[in-house]
Amino acid sequence: MDELDFRAPGAGRWELDRSHGLGGATPICQWLLGESSDAAFRRLFREFGLPADTMSMVFVHGFIYTRLRPLFGADRQATRVPPAAVLRLVARVHPELRRRERAAARTLQERPWRAVIDHWHAVDRPQLEATNLAFQDVELGGLDAGGLADHVAALLAHARRSCEQHFYLHGFDLGPLGLLIHETRGWGLPTPEVLQALVGASPSTSAPREAASSIRSAVAAAGASPATLDELRAVSPAVAEAVDRYLRYRGHVLYTRYDLDGLTLIETPDVLLATVLHGRDGDGDVPDPSAIAGSLRERVPPGQQERFDDLLAEARAAMDLRDDNGPNTVEWPMGLLRRGLLEAGRRLAGEGRLQAAEHVFELVHTEVEGLLRSGRGPTAEELAARAEGRRLEMALEPPVTLGPPQAEPPLDALPPNLARMTGVVQAVTQELGMAGRSDLAPADPLQGVGIGTTVYRGRARVALSPEEAIADLEPGDVLVTRTTSPAYNLVLTLVGGLVTAEGGPMSHAAVLARELGFPAVVGAPGALDRIPDGSVVEVDPVAGRVSLVEAGAEEQAPVPA
Repeated sequence: MDELDFRAPGAGRWELDRSHGLGGATPICQWLLGESSDAAFRRLFREFGLPADTMSMVFVHGFIYTRLRPLFGADRQATRVPPAAVLRLVARVHPELRRRERAAARTLQERPWRAVIDHWHAVDRPQLEATNLAFQDVELGGLDAGGLADHVAALLAHARRSCEQHFYLHGFDLGPLGLLIHETRGWGLPTPEVLQALVGASPSTSAPREAASSIRSAVAAAGASPATLDELRAVSPAVAEAVDRYLRYRGHVLYTRYDLDGLTLIETPDVLLATVLHGRDGDGDVPDPSAIAGSLRERVPPGQQERFDDLLAEARAAMDLRDDNGPNTVEWPMGLLRRGLLEAGRRLAGEGRLQAAEHVFELVHTEVEGLLRSGRGPTAEELAARAEGRRLEMALEPPVTLGPPQAEPPLDALPPNLARMTGVVQAVTQELGMAGRSDLAPADPLQGVGIGTTVYRGRARVALSPEEAIADLEPGDVLVTRTTSPAYNLVLTLVGGLVTAEGGPMSHAAVLARELGFPAVVGAPGALDRIPDGSVVEVDPVAGRVSLVEAGAEEQAPVPA
């Protein structure tokens, strides 16, 4: 298999998305993300008033490709744009575009994210947490074959619903963030600085650090040096209770990737112990958001200061939903689904129906129940072959785009509210690092977007496989990875710095670096190819560059600001 095997899955230009997948996605993950994103964005675009049908997410050889699906002619290849006068006329007389213009005006006026964010904290999140805990509290060993099949089927349905909720909620967390960026761009304010004014607005990002810090303080006060989780629990009843609570709400969250073959914290006790005992306290290299907001406000055009205050307040309110959303709607339900499927895999392997328990992840969602209940479905040999095929897919280097360039209508051909909403979406995708990429190699492959103000020098732990790299992560290392999920906040208090090959200033990696206070360079495309594992690197967030200092060196040396 090579790059020539990649074909566009339909008309239009498709963009590679490595922020949500590393390649070789499991069949169930492909079903969950593909179906749920398509349904959620179609509903969201209709409600918000966007001149597009949906954001399609399709898997090609296990890699995610996305395309903003046009409202009309989505299955035809558009090679040229009609004259602007024709577009303006159509936009003003077509019934659906007129309806969407009204919806866009209503969205911008009513700003529905305020009610949705309040509802998330008061209703949706507690209900979702209760559902996740109810599944987690099921004793899998006590279920017979039929009971386990029912449990896994219920988990599949739960994960499908919550994944759709995840993508739908992105309209209400990324919406106000995109609106802030879109407006401040027009005022000439730099987006990285604007985003610094959001620091401290996401307590869900820093909550694991606070919980681990509390346990660490209790251990230090007791003068203990536990080497295992059992020894940690034995420090005191209070420590044991705190550890158990930490694991109850975070132990089954997938934190290494958005797929069933990722790991949960409860499966990696050494990582959990290191995070608790050696994680970093305090806010580190965190800017003062109030001072930054004040500086930005002084540069806002006259008469727009109150508008800036309002936009910033709404964006700060949305920040916590942004990083609270994924762990609760995707990574925890999928971690519980992983747990259920692994139990099924162990039983099936014991019965000779699988060659290895992990081959249960090669099943399509419609095959799971039959194999569990009656053994009907793919053979052990067929599933082993699927596993090998997926392993080979993971090693592929996918092209950044598929399909020829597609002509895009100019924003000024759209009615004003549709144009504004489209500009917001474009701002979000660009700052997430999902759009505006070039097929040409950058002039400096170790250049990206810097987060922080302090230069840091340390040993690079290169995460070609996130699970292996995190297992080897030591306090003070510089984690070099392709991307991160929100759940990386469970382990990132160990690092001295972070470098990612993908992402932009609004990516999860950038949010984690700002909130947890360590220097980072995100979106440095050559990071995985140019930085050897174990080398000493210098992360310079001010210059937005990571430099190789000494290959093969092992010591870390923070560089004073």
